[in-house]
Amino acid sequence: MAAAAPPPPPTPAPSAPTGLPDSDSTPVGHPLFTRIRLATPLDIPHIHKLIHQMAIFEKLTHLFTATESSLASTLFKSPPFQSFTIFLLEVSAHPFEKDSNFHSQSFTPIERIFNLDHTIIDPEAETFKSGINSDVVVAGFVLFFPNFSTFLGKPGFYVEDLFVRECYRRKGLGKLLLSAVASQAVKMEYGRVEWVVLDWNVNAIKFYEEMGANVLPEWRICRLTGPALEAYRDAI
Repeated sequence: MAAAAPPPPPTPAPSAPTGLPDSDSTPVGHPLFTRIRLATPLDIPHIHKLIHQMAIFEKLTHLFTATESSLASTLFKSPPFQSFTIFLLEVSAHPFEKDSNFHSQSFTPIERIFNLDHTIIDPEAETFKSGINSDVVVAGFVLFFPNFSTFLGKPGFYVEDLFVRECYRRKGLGKLLLSAVASQAVKMEYGRVEWVVLDWNVNAIKFYEEMGANVLPEWRICRLTGPALEAYRDAI
């Protein structure tokens, strides 16, 4: 699971639960306008491309079999936060236009401004363009869903994937995505947020620890999949 790594984002404003600048900050230098919103079925082509890029980054393309059709048949079948939920990270060189299609009773898009030293050159801007006649580009995503802690007696969120495209890393955008999930968990009075990280991804491990996460080396992932799982079809 890939994420942005330090250096850290600007000093947090007290009212911003994500620990990042308020959306009404005055743009200076080279402002990057960011928005986190709930993904919709129309975003599946971009989500599929992001997952493929993540598989390349994690050196796991041999396990990548997802298609746009398989994603469409599984995602967006339940209300947000009750099952698989995706936050999409969008960026723009200009302020976002107000779009009521992205507002719902369950979640209001999060907008933040990052004042950068240099303009980001995105070689895939056209591929990840979001919408028509717009400079809004999809920069990353996080997919998560509810789980349950019997010890806490509370539900939580499990983050399956968090990914920021290469040219947008180390800007604080990974923290923005993960903070959005954690903030939602707190609002819903959930007990915790969990995820896994590859042991060779030392930048991500350091990043998560600096966010306050405990990395639990004594736990191991157990997985049944493929033929090993199919062997249980008639086991009982």
